[in-house]
Amino acid sequence: MVQSLELGSEAQRKTLRSRVRIHNPLLRLGLCETLCTYVMMAFGLCSVAQVVTGRGEFGHYISINLSFGLAVALGVHVGGGVSGAHMNAAVSLSSCVFGTLSWRLLPLYVAAQFVGSFLAAATVYAVYYEAIQSYCGGNLTVTGPRATAGIFATYPAPYLSNTGGFIDQVFGTAMLLLCLSALADRRNTPPPAGSEPVAVGLLVLLIGMSAGSNSGYAINPTRDIAPRLFTAIAGWGPQVFSAGNGWWWVPLVAPCVGAVLGTALYKLLVQLHHPLLPPGGEAGERPRESGGGREESAPLDKHQDYCV
Repeated sequence: MVQSLELGSEAQRKTLRSRVRIHNPLLRLGLCETLCTYVMMAFGLCSVAQVVTGRGEFGHYISINLSFGLAVALGVHVGGGVSGAHMNAAVSLSSCVFGTLSWRLLPLYVAAQFVGSFLAAATVYAVYYEAIQSYCGGNLTVTGPRATAGIFATYPAPYLSNTGGFIDQVFGTAMLLLCLSALADRRNTPPPAGSEPVAVGLLVLLIGMSAGSNSGYAINPTRDIAPRLFTAIAGWGPQVFSAGNGWWWVPLVAPCVGAVLGTALYKLLVQLHHPLLPPGGEAGERPRESGGGREESAPLDKHQDYCV
């Protein structure tokens, strides 16, 4: 009788799982990419809200850098094995340009990242609503001493022109993709298996600590435009698009340029020059370079991309 009950319970669990489980691979990709983007953005924006509304008593600029780095690492853990955890439209675009992602999947990835970022902004607004209202006295402004729009989207420093900001975003995103390409290259010096999320998180932390003061290192179109649209709807108004001499388009366009440039630089200067595998050699072999040089690991196309 006990065995019969156990078998019946197991059959019920399998039936329930079969009914609940999503079998459509595109839907699985979209949901996973939405969730990992949400996790990254929710933690990241919460850290900015805490620093701003806390008036420096609950963290500083380094807190935001650390939080975004850790948030990216956790986002990769959430979705890396299913969608690759791009969490960044510029990364998805670069993947399409260089053939590691199908072009037909680009709209799905961008839409999922947009939805995840938008929902994260709405969540942070709800969580910190009273803190934001107390900080700004109920006056939601984009600029000024009690501005709060910067909690959600990036804005340029007072001295920064759109041209300078474009260069800033191209450089930051190019460095991001160049280093991500190196981390994913199994024939170079990849991180140990299982440590990829930490390596990517540290990379984002490094970019924030070295190239974040000009405009907040968006380096991600969907990270910026979705929360910006939310603030326009939630009470900050159309000034979120006109502030900074119409800054909004810079973090939307420049990261796409930088992503393709950074990936191309790594491929042209490093990846294309790896020694060929020996005849009959398999992707997992580690052939030596001629002359007794160091060994090479598996080619990039056999490695799971982990991207932000």
